[in-house]
Amino acid sequence: MQIVPMYEWGDLRVLLAVAQEGSTLAAARVLGVNQTTVARRVAALEAALGVRLFDRRQDGYRLSEAGQALLPQAERVREEAEALVQLAGRHRRALAGTIRVTTTEGLANAVFTPWLGDFMDAYPDIRVEMVADERRLDLARGEADIAIRVTKVPEGAGIVGRRIADSPWAVYCSRSYAARRGVPADAAALGEHWLIGADGALAEADPFAWLARMAPGAMVRNVCSSIMNMVFAIRAGNGVGPLPCAMAAAEAELVECFPMPDFGYRLFLLTREELKDLPRIRAFNDFIVARAVTMRHVVEGRGAGR
Repeated sequence: MQIVPMYEWGDLRVLLAVAQEGSTLAAARVLGVNQTTVARRVAALEAALGVRLFDRRQDGYRLSEAGQALLPQAERVREEAEALVQLAGRHRRALAGTIRVTTTEGLANAVFTPWLGDFMDAYPDIRVEMVADERRLDLARGEADIAIRVTKVPEGAGIVGRRIADSPWAVYCSRSYAARRGVPADAAALGEHWLIGADGALAEADPFAWLARMAPGAMVRNVCSSIMNMVFAIRAGNGVGPLPCAMAAAEAELVECFPMPDFGYRLFLLTREELKDLPRIRAFNDFIVARAVTMRHVVEGRGAGR
């Protein structure tokens, strides 16, 4: 087995400085160290490489035959080291800037905002603007760079998507409601309970349409037009109602009554195609996907409120 000589990379700088300046004293001035250090590092490099690099003369140091042969390679190593520093600088600059992320207020508060601290610690020069909005900002028109959305089918042309989790739903009530009126075990029991209904676009969503079909005679005492309002209404004990399990998981006051059918909702990470390879965008997407794998029980709200 061939043994590769071990030497300090920094000693190549000393070799180049002495070769250019012609003495250890002049090289010491250039390097900002004392002459003794330069002489010691030259000796250490010679010992490590097993060759004499300089002829010591009264008028200074002159490259030996071996030193002249090795000098071009040492210069190439310096050039590569400088290129490495420049490349790292470009990479640092690329991992900077602003990322505009849109998701619903419920997902932002319950799931993703708590993760951002770790991301920003890892990438301190990236600024994340979290736009928590029930409106679907248009990625294709540049209203956001990234969207985290629950949907059945990812968006179309110009948008790339990565499925990161399922989005199950269940029917919930509050602990105070359960203490007063009990917990419905299934949809058939909802006729004996107060139901929180939905209005507007929310009423057309599959979970609310399903509940309306399954419990047509249930007493509706409270109607909500947003998921966040539904969370607060259920938590206040106003009745039972459906929620995404991921949002309910963050609510210690909520009790899961029974799971709902799989409506085909999935959680997608969506990005404008022309942005997906930008270093800061790729870093954020990779972080979210990796975290979603390790925190899938949180993202999907499995076991929430039981």
